[in-house]
Amino acid sequence: MASTTPTISCDSARPSTGPAAISVQDLVHRYQERTALDGVSFDVQPAELFGLLGPNGSGKTTLFRILSTLMIPAGGRATILGFDVARDANPVRRHIGVVFQAQSIDVKLTAAENLWHQGHLYGLRGAALKARIREMLERVGLADRANEKAETFSGGMQRRLELAKGLLHHPSVLLLDEPTTGLDPGARRDLWQYLAILREQEKVTVLVTTHLMEEAERCGQLAILNVGKVVALGTPNELKQEIGGDVIVLEARDPESLAQRVQQRFHLEAQVLQGKVRLEREHGHRFLTEVVEAFPGEIDAVSVSKPTLEDVFIRRTGHRFWTEGTEGPQP
Repeated sequence: MASTTPTISCDSARPSTGPAAISVQDLVHRYQERTALDGVSFDVQPAELFGLLGPNGSGKTTLFRILSTLMIPAGGRATILGFDVARDANPVRRHIGVVFQAQSIDVKLTAAENLWHQGHLYGLRGAALKARIREMLERVGLADRANEKAETFSGGMQRRLELAKGLLHHPSVLLLDEPTTGLDPGARRDLWQYLAILREQEKVTVLVTTHLMEEAERCGQLAILNVGKVVALGTPNELKQEIGGDVIVLEARDPESLAQRVQQRFHLEAQVLQGKVRLEREHGHRFLTEVVEAFPGEIDAVSVSKPTLEDVFIRRTGHRFWTEGTEGPQP
């Protein structure tokens, strides 16, 4: 997993061979009076790198817990490789690897010892287990540190050891919850490159939760969640193309008044977000001249940019990505 690993694109055509590896149908879950999941549905195809993008309180962690068999949904159904995650939890666990956001390795054990104990949980023994441990440590770039305690590893190395644990028993599906939490940019890049290799070369189906836009861009398919609902579903490029132009932001002393008059003058939808006027328009650079000349002295600053995933989120929800809140009590 050195930084010299070649980048592999994940934003490719979606495979459609056979049934979905993961299928979520009208999933519902509640914490007392609050609805965490409200009819969530999507499919993940075999050997796909699928992302769940959402801010705090969007429901992605609750969904992750259900898929990893830690929680039973209040309604709807989720299957992995045809097994119902609520009714067939044991078969599901044999076929999935899970990397949680919270650290699960024992830092007082060596890298090899961590994998040895993990292997025993899945019935692996003897020479076969030793060979698999060597293989996995080599694959995640830790073969030369096999007999060193995990507490001596960097954050990125510990995360790679977590990945090795999750993949030790040859799972067909890998679930990762915010896998780059606490990693530096280089370690994040290496981790995502390795996930791409898993998908491309070993045909492992990968589902990952994230709140980082730049990480969501690396996924082949993406579901954007907001307050328990899927508000957008598709490839990152497809979702951004729905904007249909540039994103323009205007700063003014009276943004509410400016937004109203921009709408009246140019027949455009203009939103006021965080005290700035936001609108979408083709050929944004040309339009900037028109709008500044139409309201001389009223506009303090302007910017124009190509659409991002946050722009998709704003269009679908009417507000910016970051919101306050949590996704229910910790298990």
